[in-house]
Amino acid sequence: MKLIQGTQCTPPGKIPSQLEFDARNRPTNESRPNRKAHALLTMFTGGRMVSDKFSREEVFPMPQRLRSLVCGCFRPHASFSVLSGVLVAALFLFAASFSAQQREPLHLNPAIEKLAHGQPMIGGQTDDMSLQNCRALARFDFDYEYVDMEHGPLNFDALAYCIAATVDKAAALKKGNAQPKVALFARFPPYGRDLQANDWIVKQALDMGLMGIIFNGVDNKEQMTQLVRYMRYPQAENSKFPQPPGLRGYSPANAAFVWGVSPAEYLQHADVWPLNPEGDLLAIAMIETAEGLKNANEIASVPGVGAIFIGVGGDLHQYLGVAQDSPALEAARQTILAACRAHNVPCGITTANQAETEKRLKEGWRMIRTGRE
Repeated sequence: MKLIQGTQCTPPGKIPSQLEFDARNRPTNESRPNRKAHALLTMFTGGRMVSDKFSREEVFPMPQRLRSLVCGCFRPHASFSVLSGVLVAALFLFAASFSAQQREPLHLNPAIEKLAHGQPMIGGQTDDMSLQNCRALARFDFDYEYVDMEHGPLNFDALAYCIAATVDKAAALKKGNAQPKVALFARFPPYGRDLQANDWIVKQALDMGLMGIIFNGVDNKEQMTQLVRYMRYPQAENSKFPQPPGLRGYSPANAAFVWGVSPAEYLQHADVWPLNPEGDLLAIAMIETAEGLKNANEIASVPGVGAIFIGVGGDLHQYLGVAQDSPALEAARQTILAACRAHNVPCGITTANQAETEKRLKEGWRMIRTGRE
């Protein structure tokens, strides 16, 4: 079909003055019969009344090829059927041109976004909660970063400032959505067996806006189940995922601000993945003792466990009574990995270099910590 070349559209790169614009686009008796086409254009542009101002690039910016296609046939005497056909074709071209840019992420948590698409999450560790470091780590080429307070001071004031410093408005504008570049997690002093201490620490940490917590020394299924409950809000009566029931107190204002969403939206996302496929919180268990190793399979089976992480195996080799480079420690790693794979739970390990990272990824590890920052 040969398009009728119109005269109402502005050439590329030229924006007319308001007087020129009004004179060129003033409705005439000839143009009024095409009100159906005008209505189509209004629908096509999402409700913006642009039928007589269609040539102004700032009213409805679009690729030049698409703009030429639509403008080329928009004349007073062009038939409605021709206009309809071209506008439908243009609509599909527009959708194809912008679908990739406009696609919203499945998850606000970029680490979960990777895991949900079958990709590993790569990250690091820091104990520096200074403003400068936290601003920098928000732009690292990582999927996650965790603040380590297991062996350092438990400093919630510093953690709150660090979390606030990772809010990167420039990155959000560039990305077009609220998903941060790097998900921030933290690890705290209590072990899995210290359930009372974990209760209030989890509440404080999540209310600050963390997207995940790494729990030290989880020894059995009962401990992990309780830790998951601390991370979950009590579920609504019509919840698709009522078990295990949540125990977290409701005060989402600070976390919602950090995540860039409303409190209602935060409530929708603030659940553990993959138990809730739309959840954006990760409950990560560390297996570090002989008891935990023995119970690795049942720990991995807990609904709501997001990953199992063993780090370098520093505590684990101590509990096993063997050297860091012992074959027994490597066998323990493989036992934990097998449990993770049996239950489709991401398994995490620390690697020293690129070669080791590639080796562990090939083995099936899906959470890599590249070392201390």
